[in-house]
Amino acid sequence: MTIFRLHVKKLFDSHNYIDDQVLTISDGKIIALDSDTSQIDDVLEGLVVPGFIDLQVNGGGGALFNDSPSLKSIQTIISAHSKFGTTAMLPTLITDKISVMEQAADAMAEAIAEKVPGIIGIHFEGPHLSVAKKGAHIEEHIRPISSQEWKVLERKDIGQILVTLAPETVNAEDINRMVSLGIKVCLGHSNADFKTAQKALDAGADGFTHLYNAMSPIQGREPGVTGCALLNDQASCGIIVDGHHVDYDSCKLALKTKPAGSIFLVTDSMPPVGTNDIEFDLVGKKVRLENGKLTSTTGELAGSVLDMATAVENAHLGLKLPLDEAIRMASKYPANYINQSDVRGCLIIGSQADFVELDDQFKVKSTWIAGQAVYKRVV
Repeated sequence: MTIFRLHVKKLFDSHNYIDDQVLTISDGKIIALDSDTSQIDDVLEGLVVPGFIDLQVNGGGGALFNDSPSLKSIQTIISAHSKFGTTAMLPTLITDKISVMEQAADAMAEAIAEKVPGIIGIHFEGPHLSVAKKGAHIEEHIRPISSQEWKVLERKDIGQILVTLAPETVNAEDINRMVSLGIKVCLGHSNADFKTAQKALDAGADGFTHLYNAMSPIQGREPGVTGCALLNDQASCGIIVDGHHVDYDSCKLALKTKPAGSIFLVTDSMPPVGTNDIEFDLVGKKVRLENGKLTSTTGELAGSVLDMATAVENAHLGLKLPLDEAIRMASKYPANYINQSDVRGCLIIGSQADFVELDDQFKVKSTWIAGQAVYKRVV
């Protein structure tokens, strides 16, 4: 059993800031924390925080999961995002043919079996969505749930499954069935009224995908899906804090309305992350990057080029949140949502040694997954 002792000059463990801590790591987990710096193997000078967990990642490093639902694509995407502090993710497949869903599931099973660092499951965003709120999703692939989809969703070899669906297209019984399988069900790309959304929550759905975006808005006489998300304290919401998807004041309103811990950061990122690319194809559409925003040829926002480190910075500086809360929104809160708070989202004895070293400008100096440095910035 290999023991590795790492001296951290400043540690944020998800609760407190602690100076001069030594993390003893074995088999990818933290087995001890102390202040004895006499026998150490390495030193980290920056601020070390829990690794970032991104539950909505379409692509990165030039790869798009839909275009290439393969082990290689998954490895490329996590490698690109690890440079920005992501230590765990759900590669996300947007609405596509059933054959692509099956290929994505096979690729995920391979990644899980090979223990690809940072890969913990898969997010199926669609295909059971509202055409009225499809955004950049392809209408011809939006469809009711069938036995073929159930065969994919019932698999036990693809890690944590998260499904985004529109509650007006999937009945309460099917939502309850998903939840009974251990699937996390989020509402999104939906034009449902409040009652329909609430019925889905009553059936076991407990999340909302990219709050405010592609969902019926809150209005005086109809709260819509957005109102349902804000009103239900027990439901969690992913939010894209890139300054393009949601106005910062709307983000602040959600944070003021929802209980602490119920909003977490996501990127909804696309292939250009980690590259200099400015254009790519998205399931038959051309998407172009201009002024930090991705727009398809038909005018919709089409994901983002946001990374988790920038999302934390935006939450801290743009939303005026304390840095510790911005970090929790990228680590502890998504871990809580997928029921992995015992192993991720904090740096305590028994947790996995997933952490990020930040400089004083909130940029990533190094990223560690299961006690291994997967990225170190070249000075």
